[in-house]
Amino acid sequence: MLKTIFTWWNGATPGALLTIFKRGRFVGEDAFGNRYYAAKTIRDGDAGRQRRWVLYKGYAEPSKVPPDWHGWLHNTFVDPPTVAPFKIRSWEKPHQPNLTGTTRAWRPAGSIARTGQRPPAGGDYQPWRPE
Repeated sequence: MLKTIFTWWNGATPGALLTIFKRGRFVGEDAFGNRYYAAKTIRDGDAGRQRRWVLYKGYAEPSKVPPDWHGWLHNTFVDPPTVAPFKIRSWEKPHQPNLTGTTRAWRPAGSIARTGQRPPAGGDYQPWRPE
């Protein structure tokens, strides 16, 4: 409970939750468990655009929002993906959040963070020798 009150990165703050539940309506949920809300009414200060929110499941990481929901959140699409889903092409890969800093991050060969033996320097390497 204290984590929710004093930090924003562990989820929505109490003020944000109160605003969303008071002024918003549930629109849908994505494969990552993020929940999406839209304003019930358009207020004068919103320049004619509908306010939209996301409540992240777990750690607040914007890269967890898939492209279809991202477009809807930024008013690129009128209808949410629950009403008008994206047409997924055969060449498209499924969305993945940014894995940097996690145990599933990509580590190239020779990286200090990668486990195992580092390969020896190749034959094209010539060490510098002072004259």
